[in-house]
Amino acid sequence: MTESANPICPVMMVDDEEQALHGFEMALRSARMNNFIQCQDSRTVMPLLASQDVEVILLDLRMPHITGEELLPKITSDMPEIPVIIITGANDVETAVKCMKHGAFDYMVKPVEKSRLVSGVQRAIELRELQRENRRLKAHVLSDKLAHPEVFAEIITSSTSMRSIFQYVEAIATSPRPVLITGETGVGKELIAKAVHALSNRKGAFVAVNVAGLDDQVFSDTLFGHGKGAFTDAHEARSGLVERASGGTLFLDEIGDLNNACQVKILRLLQEGEYRPLGSDVAKRSDARILVATNQELDALQSSGKFRKDLYHRLGDHHIHIPPLRNRREDLDVLLAHFLDRASETLGKKKPTPPEELVTLLRTYHFPGNVRELEAMVYDAVSSHKSGKLSMDVFKSHITKTHPGTSTDTVDLSAENNKLINFDKHKQLPTLKQAEKLLIDEAMRRSDGKQSIAAGLLGISRQALNKRLKKVET
Repeated sequence: MTESANPICPVMMVDDEEQALHGFEMALRSARMNNFIQCQDSRTVMPLLASQDVEVILLDLRMPHITGEELLPKITSDMPEIPVIIITGANDVETAVKCMKHGAFDYMVKPVEKSRLVSGVQRAIELRELQRENRRLKAHVLSDKLAHPEVFAEIITSSTSMRSIFQYVEAIATSPRPVLITGETGVGKELIAKAVHALSNRKGAFVAVNVAGLDDQVFSDTLFGHGKGAFTDAHEARSGLVERASGGTLFLDEIGDLNNACQVKILRLLQEGEYRPLGSDVAKRSDARILVATNQELDALQSSGKFRKDLYHRLGDHHIHIPPLRNRREDLDVLLAHFLDRASETLGKKKPTPPEELVTLLRTYHFPGNVRELEAMVYDAVSSHKSGKLSMDVFKSHITKTHPGTSTDTVDLSAENNKLINFDKHKQLPTLKQAEKLLIDEAMRRSDGKQSIAAGLLGISRQALNKRLKKVET
């Protein structure tokens, strides 16, 4: 399988000594980089830069024809976005200061330690990636347009918050860095991961795996594979999902459920790009991009010691948080219509007409299962539908089980958190009659004046609500 270019644009190495160029390349290849341009003749540097974008330049100072000291100000003037790392045998402060004043990103003295060279180049690459993301985000914000709206076709929404997420996805999609996707169960984290992959220009496959509940051996075997004889019944060697995702994207769902031993292996995969199949002492390399998702609060998990801090910070380069459905109720209309279409087609039925008050009812519900829960409700309703308008009974029955109006375990009734009445100890409490009117008014507001829905919110019958409304009027 073709190896993905890393970094996206090549690292240009300029030195008149062939041995030095070879040494630089070997050091960077050990850090999974594979995209280089070597220049022994300094006269070719500016023509090459005019025709080829590069990620970072390693520049020697002492060269025949055109010296590095002459090239540096030309490069930083014409291509200020390209970081230039000076690598030279000149170990004097005056030269170093002069180079930094001319815009050098870093200054290293030969012989350079491999770790020092690799870390310097990696920092320069990260800077370029941040520059690209900032430009893309700025372009999206100013234009308020999506470059590839078709990629998000499966995510049905009219929410401005979701549109902002799509714009962010377009900005970070080509980055090689990991992406952390958070959000409650059922909000569509895997759909966002697929969109990231689709926009990443990676030729490899999108490989998804739910890692919740996997012990260390099953996790390692699933992701990394095993060698022949690694354990009982391992009669043949088998590759894992990491290898299957080579050149593509590996999506790990429910990352918050991993135990510490598995977290260490993921950290090594992210930091070194290496993994070991079970029963093997030889490490394999991977260029798969890692996307992870969780419905848990990783902040709290790492504070309590259940999630490694180094892994948490490693995953946080790009973070996408998907808001719950209750915070984007404007999506209910389009989602309802979409799921009615899909359910009717799947079940071989004529699409039913939803009653006008159905969306109003759904807007009063908190949707703990989010979009996935709404989809299940619609399929259940369409499956039992006969003819005419769609019955609201399935929706009402489902909502009654968990609705705040009939289930106090979903509502914080403490005085300091009560959003309906402000219990100020310096003010007089409302009477029961006044409090009842406040509750009824709020229920009628939330239900758009529909008594049957308001009664459900209050946990009383429609007749009882109607009687109380008449009392208020008189």
